[in-house]
Amino acid sequence: MVGVVVVDDHPAIAAGVQAWCAEASPPVRVLDVGPTPAVAWTGPGADADVVVLDLHLGGQAPAYADLRRLVDAGRRVVVYTLRDDREAVLTCLDLGAFAYLNKVEGPDHLIAAIHAAARDHPCTTPTMAKAISADDRADRPRLTQREIDVLVCWFACESKEMVGRKLGLSVRTVTSYIDRARIRYANAGRPAPTKAALVARAVQDGIVALDDL
Repeated sequence: MVGVVVVDDHPAIAAGVQAWCAEASPPVRVLDVGPTPAVAWTGPGADADVVVLDLHLGGQAPAYADLRRLVDAGRRVVVYTLRDDREAVLTCLDLGAFAYLNKVEGPDHLIAAIHAAARDHPCTTPTMAKAISADDRADRPRLTQREIDVLVCWFACESKEMVGRKLGLSVRTVTSYIDRARIRYANAGRPAPTKAALVARAVQDGIVALDDL
């Protein structure tokens, strides 16, 4: 069973997320709930597969630093917040958030994002799609055509072995192309540590279309 820790300082929201997780199919186990990111670092929350993080905790400043620390530690974070402006969405994705949802999106989208994060499957929520489609920033890395071919094939496959069979490459070569793409994004200040994050970058940059995922 997928385990999550919920970081939210609104008791009603936290209780709602707990209820949705319990009613999900398959159910999601909420390991702990708390008003600060400390709950994700200690106790049962430290072992959670996914961190559900509110962007505003006890103040007006967005919790970008907390998100960065969680991502840098290898945690898969689903941001669940009231903000839906493009700047906040793209900033969180650039910091490595697995998915971003506005709290009006409800249980179906949140549970789907949690399951996708736990399995490292691509996930594009309505809030993400809106922000990504309007992204016109210039800091886009230049990928080679072969890197693009490998990425597009990987997004459509369940494993690198399948990509290798389709493109006539070894798994090591497939991994090398993917790693090069990650390095290019990291050097551009837009890290993509997970497959879902790399999908988000590719959509942002027009490498693949949302309809193709």
